Amino acid sequence: MSALGIAVTDLTADDLAYRIDGLDLLQGVSLHLRAGTVTGLLGPNGSGKSTLLRLVAGALPVSGGTLTVIEHGAALDLRAMRRRDRARRVALVEQEAHAEIPLRVHDVVALGRIPHERRLSGPSDLDDALVVEAMQRAGVVTLAERSFDTLSGGERQRVQLARALAQQPRVLMLDEPTNHLDLAAQLEMVRLLRAVADAGVAVLVALHDLAQAASLCDELVVLRRGETAAVGSPDEVLSPALLATVWGVRGEWVSGEHGRALVVSAL
Repeated sequence: MSALGIAVTDLTADDLAYRIDGLDLLQGVSLHLRAGTVTGLLGPNGSGKSTLLRLVAGALPVSGGTLTVIEHGAALDLRAMRRRDRARRVALVEQEAHAEIPLRVHDVVALGRIPHERRLSGPSDLDDALVVEAMQRAGVVTLAERSFDTLSGGERQRVQLARALAQQPRVLMLDEPTNHLDLAAQLEMVRLLRAVADAGVAVLVALHDLAQAASLCDELVVLRRGETAAVGSPDEVLSPALLATVWGVRGEWVSGEHGRALVVSAL
């Protein structure tokens, strides 16, 4: 198995909250991310999906609740970890990525190795090999010498995915990773995320496309107005009643030669 596939971590968030200027943007949210599974994070715009991802990644301060990782049977407080130790476990691919200084794509991907590098020693041969492997998996090898600030939105997303893969996360989180991608690239992204999970990584992915979430994810967490509306398998969660209540749409599961699929339409 590739070193990119090494992962033995589950992550649990319990009663997580985020408050700013007296306003509760997220309140009482709990989830359990299991190694080897893809969890879909769903909800209308403004429901708190991006906020939740950034709280787990440490990009926002948690106002309440706990974040715990389970490794080899031991429970570790993710909030108490040093940034470097946290980055060895959790990686986040955000929707938009901007480079303040012009960097080659290869150099952007190599940033993912920083948490693993020995201090003052610089990148090793293994680091270099993992950077190349991550670029191959994300399909950006041909962009290696391009400047990141010249790339399209879809190309930037794939480069940021390569950076996250090079980071060797045990929990990989992505915020709308199929945005800016054409249909073929979306299907390839879905295939890659499934492969990453199958290699033992816990994947949490925020999505807008409900049909895509239904086909990709093992479990779904639905947020509404900063609170948990539903948790469970796609079959359990994406019921006609919940689709109408949360999104204001009609939905039904249909069977075909390729299995069951969710079909969504306006009310």
